[in-house]
Amino acid sequence: MKFSTRSFSRRSLLLGGAGATAAFATTQVLRPQQAMAQTGEINLYSSRHYNTDDALYEQFTERTGIRVNLLEGNADELLERIKTEGDSSPADVFMTVDAGRLWRADQAGLFTPVSSSILEERIPESLRHPEGHWFGFSKRARVIMYNKDLVNPSELSTYEALADSRWRGKVLTRSSTDIYSQSLTASMIAAHGAAEAESWAKGVVANFARNPEGNDRAQIEAAASGLGTLAIANTYYLPRYAKDEDPAKRAVFDKISVFFPNQGDRGTHINISGGGVIKSAPNKDNAIQFLEYLSSFTAQVFFAQGNNEYPVVDGIPVDPVVGAFGTFDADTLNVSLLGENQAEAVRIMDRAGWT
Repeated sequence: MKFSTRSFSRRSLLLGGAGATAAFATTQVLRPQQAMAQTGEINLYSSRHYNTDDALYEQFTERTGIRVNLLEGNADELLERIKTEGDSSPADVFMTVDAGRLWRADQAGLFTPVSSSILEERIPESLRHPEGHWFGFSKRARVIMYNKDLVNPSELSTYEALADSRWRGKVLTRSSTDIYSQSLTASMIAAHGAAEAESWAKGVVANFARNPEGNDRAQIEAAASGLGTLAIANTYYLPRYAKDEDPAKRAVFDKISVFFPNQGDRGTHINISGGGVIKSAPNKDNAIQFLEYLSSFTAQVFFAQGNNEYPVVDGIPVDPVVGAFGTFDADTLNVSLLGENQAEAVRIMDRAGWT
C-alpha cells in the first residue's frame, strides 16, 4: 500500500527524505486517538490526488487556524486502514471520488451523521446522504464525447441510444471493474429497472470499439485517433488537453466535443467527489467546520477552477474551458442510489460481457 502524508498550516512543514516522511506518518497520522484530540487540527484521509487541493487546505488553515494533516492513498486501501484502526483511528474526515465509494464506507459503518444547517442549505439534497452521513462537494458530469470529424452531434441523444446498432464498433468506455462504469449502470437501474438496464448493457457491449481498457483519458485519445468515435468520460478530463503545453495533447482537444445526454428527460448522469466525518473522529467539531468550509464560495471556486469540476453550490463560476462546453440539465437522482444499486450493476455488466 502506498500512502503519502502532508500537513498544511500557516508555516510550511518541509520534510527531507523517506525517513522524515516516515517520521511524520508516525507522529502526525498514527498517534493514538487520545493524543490526537487537539483543537487545532483535523486528520484528513483522502483519495483525491489533485495538487490544486493543497491550496484548498492551506486556505482553510489560514481562515481557521486549524491544521490539516493529510493522508493520501487509494480509496479502498484508506477504507481498510480506517477499519483496521477501529475506534483508535485518528481519521476525522474521509474524502473520495464517486458516490459508490462513499456508500461503501457508509455500509461499513465508518461515518457519523452530521447535522449542519450550512451544509443542508448549500448542498442540494440529491448530492448528499439523506441522513447527513456524507456530502458531495464537487460534481462530475459523465458525458458522451465524440470525434467531431466522424460524428454529427444531431445523431446523439441519450445514454440509452448508445445501445443502438448504428454505433456498432464505435463506443469506448472503461471496464466493468471501474466504479465510474458501475455508477452509470446503477443510474440506468434507477431509471429503468434491472431488466431494461441489462438489455441496455448488452447493447452497449455489442457496440464496443475494443475491449474496455484504461482510464477516461484513454477513451478520449482513442476517440480522437478514430479507433472509436464515441467515448464515455467525465468532462473534467478534457480541459487538461486544452491546457497542455504538448501540441499533440492540444490536438486531441481540438478533435473532441462534448454532448450532454438525456436533455429531453431525466438529465445528464452526475457523480460527486465528497466526504464525511468518521464516527470515531477525535476532532469532530473541527471536522464539521472543515466540511462546511468545503461548501463555501472560496472552496467551491477551488473545486471548479482548480480541477475543472462543477461546483455543487449555485452561482460559482466554472473554468472557462468547462463553461464553453455549455450548460445542461443534470439528473436529480439522489446519488446515494448509485451505491445502493452497485452490486446489481456489477452482476448486470458481468452477464452482459462488459469486461
